[in-house]
Amino acid sequence: MGSRQVTDGQGLSWEGKHVTVAGLGVSGVPAAKVLHGLGARVTVVNDGDDARAREQAAELEALGVTVRLGDGATLPDGTDLIVTAPGWKPDKPLFAAAAEAGVDVWGDVELAWRLRGPGAAPWLCVTGTNGKTTTTQMLASILKAAGLRTAAVGNIGVSLLDAVLGDEEYDVLAVELSSYQLHWAPSLRAHSAAVLNLAPDHLDWHGSMEAYARDKGRVYEGNRVACVYNVADKATEDLVREADVEEGCRAIGFTLGTPGPSQLGVIDGILVDRAFVENRQKNAQELAEVTDVTPPAPHNIANALAAAALARAFGVPPRAVRDGLRAFTPDAHRIAHVADVDGVAYVDDSKATNTHAAEASLAAYPSIVWIAGGLAKGATFDELVAKSAPRLRGAVLIGADRALIAEALARHAPEVPVVDLDRTDTGAMLAAVQEARRLARAGDTVLLAPACASMDMFVNYNQRGDAFAEAVRGLA
Repeated sequence: MGSRQVTDGQGLSWEGKHVTVAGLGVSGVPAAKVLHGLGARVTVVNDGDDARAREQAAELEALGVTVRLGDGATLPDGTDLIVTAPGWKPDKPLFAAAAEAGVDVWGDVELAWRLRGPGAAPWLCVTGTNGKTTTTQMLASILKAAGLRTAAVGNIGVSLLDAVLGDEEYDVLAVELSSYQLHWAPSLRAHSAAVLNLAPDHLDWHGSMEAYARDKGRVYEGNRVACVYNVADKATEDLVREADVEEGCRAIGFTLGTPGPSQLGVIDGILVDRAFVENRQKNAQELAEVTDVTPPAPHNIANALAAAALARAFGVPPRAVRDGLRAFTPDAHRIAHVADVDGVAYVDDSKATNTHAAEASLAAYPSIVWIAGGLAKGATFDELVAKSAPRLRGAVLIGADRALIAEALARHAPEVPVVDLDRTDTGAMLAAVQEARRLARAGDTVLLAPACASMDMFVNYNQRGDAFAEAVRGLA
């Protein structure tokens, strides 16, 4: 890790500045309102021109904001700055025109960072392919247990602009950041940050795995106290090595094994800290027990260790780590136990929408009837199936791209019985659960970990998980 001096970019004057906001929606509308309130001349451009867009446009136009619907490609004359919705791809013509004109492009995270007031709460940031939301929520729970005023914000659904500009005062913020958000946040400088893991995802947006990893690695730039990485995922440590950080910032690893110096890990069922202790060469501080983490699946223990590392970097005492983890309850559809029926556990991990997440979920149980399938988003399943084959009692496949999983099972787990449900209707989940019950034996786990997106059959992964839970309750 190198070192350099960084500034936070505050003190900007917005009066009369012409800002183009790219995209309406959950980030564009608040950004336009904030910028207009600061005295900027705001133009919103949006690709779509549907009823919802027209409703949002009318709301903004009533304030004096200019809105251009159906034209997100043309750079408005006189634009001084673009503030974009995080989902807008970097290769859009609007951004090419901005680059040619020398106009900067920020995301809403960058805007929030620039608008922080004097003495603003520092940010503890979390990113990674999987586990971001759970880890950020765990972190917030630990910080609250330490008596700190905090909130889980960012990609988690709570606007950073609201957190930065609202009336509530915070001591520290737990910030979840996506790769999209980090791409458009060039001056973000966190107190400490973690990259939980890296696996191929959103490559259609980033263009390559290298570009995806590079955007994730932006979270480490300018860190002041700690860059937290996953010992089991060398790519995350490589990002730390490549980052420019402030003098004295430390690389802190987390591992499910015995930790070395400057690491957090697990010894005999105890989460321990060998990073933020005196004489870390010889000493370890007990933080919590594995059983304090819900659920105590391996990947969730890793999430807890990453959250603990960030909290400890902020000076949180050990007892608060334990109390915060005990108080934390994961969101629905994240490896959630639904019911036990005839000695078989039924677990909903509908949030496992890619192969990396599904692999972690499958690793949590010794004998599984796996319900999988949906939209593959370009993924391949050979590595997932090869690693998980010894744990599979059977598999039930649904969704548009189920054949890809069936082919991987035929190659790497030919002895595993497979039920291929040739259905993509929402009622297929009931049939899938009934088939899984037929395959399962007492002591098994029927696990919904689709490794695919849900939109071929359901509105979102929440609806998919709800359908699973409803079907299971019907069995019970």
